Formats: sequence, C-alpha cells, structure tokens
Amino acid sequence: MTIQYKIELAPIYSESLTFESYPAAPQIDGVWTHVLKKNRSENGAFMEYARLDNEGFQNLPGHLQPRQISVSWAAPGRINAFHIHVKEEQNEIWCVIQGQLMVWLIDCRQHSPTLGARRKLVLSGEQPTMVYIPSGVAHGYQAAEQGATLLYSMDAQFNIADPNEGRLDWDYFGENVWELDKG
Repeated sequence: MTIQYKIELAPIYSESLTFESYPAAPQIDGVWTHVLKKNRSENGAFMEYARLDNEGFQNLPGHLQPRQISVSWAAPGRINAFHIHVKEEQNEIWCVIQGQLMVWLIDCRQHSPTLGARRKLVLSGEQPTMVYIPSGVAHGYQAAEQGATLLYSMDAQFNIADPNEGRLDWDYFGENVWELDKG
C-alpha cells in the first residue's frame, strides 16, 4: 500500500518511514488500575494510599481484605519475574511510590476469558497508580535506572516455610518483553 504524503521526502527516507499505532491496552479479566491523587505543596506532598473498613479497601473495584502490607526496594535494572500465586488464593495491589517499574501481567488462568492476554504497565512514583493482580495472573517487573520502591498489599500472609509463589523464568514469555521501547 502506497501512502501519499503532503510533504515530499527523499526516497531514502520515505522508503524507510513507518508509523506508530496506538491500540488500546490489552485487558486482563479482573485486573484494574486506580490513579492516586498526590497533593503537592511548596514544602512537600501528601498522598492517601488507602482507606480501609471491615470489608477491606474502600471505593475501589473488587474486594481485597488486606492481610499483609509490604515494601520492596528494587535496585536499578533489577528484573523480578515471573511469580504466580496458585497454592492458595493471593490477590495483590501494587503501587510504586518512588522510581519506576515496567510491569508485565500475563493471564495464566485456565478458564479465564482472557487466558494468555499480556499487559505491560509502567508504574511510577511521579504518578502513583494502584494495580490489582488476581491469583493466577503471572506478574513481574523491571526497575528503571533509578530503581524503585514498591508498596503492595496482599489478602494472604507470606509463609516462609511454604511460600505461595510459583516461579516462571524471567524470560519464560521471551527476553524481548524486557526490552525498552526505542521507537
């Protein structure tokens, strides 16, 4: 297909020219995101992470009754992938509060309507956003060059004697998932 341009380029450039497409992000059944409001002032900032009641997180889609809240510090460039919680149900809410993570979610649930769907997210302390990760969705991240601090809540507690953290190799879905978009 030949595209007619209003601006004529030299053939060496026009023959190599491509155009980006911007399809909607693939959806994974049960995964949701929620942007948090960071209130800034001349002397700092304040952000509310969550309001809780007897039912768990208030005013968010779905249901998660927190049983553990943890913090993880990722060194620059660190890849931590892929984890899947399958022994018991363990749903998580992630939120980067400093730095940046490239996060991959892959639906591995046998009877899910979105089985095999992959979704890439960039979570950043600049614009903190919560992402809900249901059990059976493989998840992992790569920290940006400044590293990152990840705050996450779970509806199950970590058991060091019998971890509920199935592992797939970091490159199970292909090494290229961790490549930066250089477009």
